[in-house]
Amino acid sequence: MRSNWLAPKLVQLVERFLQLVERFLRLGKRFARYGLDGFVLALIASIVVAYLWPRPGVYRGIVDLQDITRIGIALIFFFYGLRLNPAQLRTGLANWRLHLVVQAVTFIVFPALVLLAKIVVRGTWDAPLWVGTFFLAALPTTISSSVVLVSMGRGNVPAAIFNASVSSLLGILLTPLWMGILLAGTNGGFSPAQAILQLSLQVVLPVFVGMTLHKRFGILVIRHPRPFRLFDQGVILLIVYISFAESFFNKMFRDYSSWHVLLLCVAMLALFFVVYGLTTLLAKILKFNTPDTITTVFCGSQKSLVHGTAMSRVLFPGYTATAVLLMPLMIYHTLQLIVTSAIVGKRSLPAPEDNQQL
Repeated sequence: MRSNWLAPKLVQLVERFLQLVERFLRLGKRFARYGLDGFVLALIASIVVAYLWPRPGVYRGIVDLQDITRIGIALIFFFYGLRLNPAQLRTGLANWRLHLVVQAVTFIVFPALVLLAKIVVRGTWDAPLWVGTFFLAALPTTISSSVVLVSMGRGNVPAAIFNASVSSLLGILLTPLWMGILLAGTNGGFSPAQAILQLSLQVVLPVFVGMTLHKRFGILVIRHPRPFRLFDQGVILLIVYISFAESFFNKMFRDYSSWHVLLLCVAMLALFFVVYGLTTLLAKILKFNTPDTITTVFCGSQKSLVHGTAMSRVLFPGYTATAVLLMPLMIYHTLQLIVTSAIVGKRSLPAPEDNQQL
């Protein structure tokens, strides 16, 4: 009886969602020059849909959206593995100083800055926004957008590909370890080892399977990137919808006002510019050439939305305030697109037409 009621509702929900997405994508073309591409606007649409129709996101039954997202995440990383060319990775391996700086900024400097900010303002880890901000800081760099930006900025593309790939794999180990240290005193049920195992099966295994099939099928993903990019974005939108639907359904936003969101935007913008400035300074101290400096700055200052949304389902299972935890990441993601688009524009280069979300 429930399934008979649910099917028409799901169809109606999908139709309305697609209509909203289509409208936002049209608007996205107008705002692309400012970094506000159709995907960013579709993220906003998914939040609006979650607010208006949260029930499908919390339904657990025959049609379980959670299972669909797990399969979708595995396929995202499988397709990413198909794109990876082992020869390109070997080419980028030689520049070890650049790789060391990028990974140190990504997994050490970022978390250290958030810890320092928490000490200064005397924040508490009992607040989901603080946990979400630290979660953002512990994530790996983006997979695609950092490479796209480095290419448009005439940076060291092989090094960017290498760093994005290594960061993605290191994040499977380091992000759960960082969160385990953070949550050790507040959540005794969190197991970094179990999270690493789950992420290895859901992320690392599909990547390696994809890499083994690169020679046979990699050309399909490389020649036709748009359908795969849309698939990636669709999975992320579904995860965002589920997370916000759960939080809206359980009234997890009742203690937050527009001032909290505004303050969070200012904090995320400040975090971006501090990291951007530090990476630029490190590149100058180490006397990197211009292409390596561009690679260091763009790879070091980015954070991955796809890793964040995927890991949130593993690291915080059953947590009803997942959307609150994801807010810092989503705001940072939007701001990094806007700012990096402006930076690329100042270099007199075309703005990133394909602001990839990975």
